Amino acid sequence: MNTYAYPVARFSRDRQTRDSRRSSRRPGIAIEVVIDAPVAFVWSQVHDIANYVDWIQDTEEIRFLTDRHSGVGTRFECKTVVGPFRMANVIEITNWKHTQAIEVHHQGIVSGTGEFRLRASGSNTILSWVEQLTFPWYFAGPLGAMAARPILKSLWKGNLRRLKTRIESGYAKERYPNWGTQ
Repeated sequence: MNTYAYPVARFSRDRQTRDSRRSSRRPGIAIEVVIDAPVAFVWSQVHDIANYVDWIQDTEEIRFLTDRHSGVGTRFECKTVVGPFRMANVIEITNWKHTQAIEVHHQGIVSGTGEFRLRASGSNTILSWVEQLTFPWYFAGPLGAMAARPILKSLWKGNLRRLKTRIESGYAKERYPNWGTQ
């Protein structure tokens, strides 16, 4: 399926700012997938936040809190279900680079940052998904985050596989109008 997981680089210990110390304690999750479609076509799916419920298994509902539904400053409530845990986080888009990247800040029970990054590889697109999350003390803080890491990584790999299938099918239908009608 060409879904990969790789370690997230940590901040060096000699950086003494509060944010870098906090970020270095967050377990990072980074995965990527190679999609057989050009960046512009992949972007057309990734930038449509409302459709995340169709391919992100742990996303139950998205409700926009701003009039805008894309770009920096867009805020939405994301209801998430992972096993027995249900939570609603507010997510704000902090960076938006057309056909390149979407970066977000999570606010809620689980907080942190996340990003989708797209890059061309020949006629394909490599989509990277990176999350740096902080768990609250009642979810066992850093220990809970470490325990959740393999579960979340597996779940998010599945999400990227679903997105890959969705995009490649849509792209094939666009390129070959009779695709799947035989």
